[in-house]
Amino acid sequence: MSLLAVGISHQTAPVTLLEQVSMSGDDTVKTLHELVDSDHVSEAIVLATCNRIEVFAEVDRFHGGITEVSRVLARHAGASVEELAPYVTVYYEDQAIAHLCTVAAGLDSMVVGETQVLGQLRAAYALAQEEGTVGRELHPIAQRALRVGKRVHSETGIDRAGASLVSVALDRTTDVLGDLDGRPVLVVGAGSMGALAATTLARRGARVTVSSRTPAHAARLAETIGGRAADLEQLPDELAVADALVTCTGATGTVIGTDVVSTALAGRGDRPLVIVDLALPRDVEPAVAGLSGVHVVDLAMLQGERAANDGGPVAGSVAADDIAAAHALVELETSLLRAERQAAAVAPTVSALRSQAAEVVDAELLRLSTRLPDLDAKARSEIARTVRRVVDKLLHEPTVRVKELASSPGGTDYADALRALFGLGLSGDTDVDADAIALSKAVTVDPQPAGGIRLSALDVRTTETPADRGAGDAA
Repeated sequence: MSLLAVGISHQTAPVTLLEQVSMSGDDTVKTLHELVDSDHVSEAIVLATCNRIEVFAEVDRFHGGITEVSRVLARHAGASVEELAPYVTVYYEDQAIAHLCTVAAGLDSMVVGETQVLGQLRAAYALAQEEGTVGRELHPIAQRALRVGKRVHSETGIDRAGASLVSVALDRTTDVLGDLDGRPVLVVGAGSMGALAATTLARRGARVTVSSRTPAHAARLAETIGGRAADLEQLPDELAVADALVTCTGATGTVIGTDVVSTALAGRGDRPLVIVDLALPRDVEPAVAGLSGVHVVDLAMLQGERAANDGGPVAGSVAADDIAAAHALVELETSLLRAERQAAAVAPTVSALRSQAAEVVDAELLRLSTRLPDLDAKARSEIARTVRRVVDKLLHEPTVRVKELASSPGGTDYADALRALFGLGLSGDTDVDADAIALSKAVTVDPQPAGGIRLSALDVRTTETPADRGAGDAA
């Protein structure tokens, strides 16, 4: 069995494609079960955020695992594997572990150092637990990644600036409006992102109004931050008096249409309106950006800023020393987990070798008893202890050494040699594709967020039937 990470993120794909592959809670549950019901995937976690859709899966074959995960993602997006391939990144074994830890630490985020993704990973892991799609392989990996994320944020200064996607977007809002203190701001959406937006706005002194499809949620959030709640039906009126709108719902269609904004603009005079759309798929109709007096800040804009910054953090406020310290923690924790996994991988070999030796000893002692039937019980017992002691001493050094060597790069090769030398017929669980071996040797653990191999660079052949494609179109 091997760990595989296959996904699409802001590092490789435009926001329009991220919208296409985005998942709601129900979509994620369906995807989890579709993955583990396939032939080569035994465990799976799906991390779905506004900046990424990534599958972390335990697979029995590298090639088969990539093909099945890619097909599931493509069907969900209503596209073919070939269409998604240029944007899909693949990580294998150590690289997959390092990547997950990097994501948990906020090092792979659009705003480097943000903490929200750690909570999103925790929620993704909890959902997979509830649905029964994680087992003994993914449990320690997910737990280690969460531990890494927590350590990075508590032991380094990576989040000292308190940057998040929300805070960066609000910084762009102040570029247009100036200080938000005392300004009326409407927040649409009372989920985790909406709560973060409302809290950040309140901290900046804005007069916050919260609206949601669930009035009770809006009222609860408004009370928490000292704001007020409004029904969605009042959206045009609320928008007419607000200086800014922050929207981040989980809706699958447009929430803020051009007609609504146009109506609100009619009574505003020359007052500018800033609309911050942090939803995926987007809440605001694209044509709104073309209306006079409206300034739209969305994920595509922030992604463009990141590209203009040569792939650097959007906020640009994280110190290089803090990033380096965070990467060092990720590398340390990844190496510890790698050693644990490799030691566990050779355990069946050591057990099989000792079992085989015990069987040989028992057979020879039985043979001795038939050839020397008159041997007294005391002598027979002493001979048995002596033979077993000799065998134990002969096996002690190789079994101890193979456990020690397992924690070093290529250490599991020694276990393979031990199986070959002693003819240990273990099951094919430890078998690895030649493609996987080549990938693991070709890809080093890259501390840069864009590490990994693009799916389009791998020879992944897929055969999709019309029914497969139709299922994707209907998803």
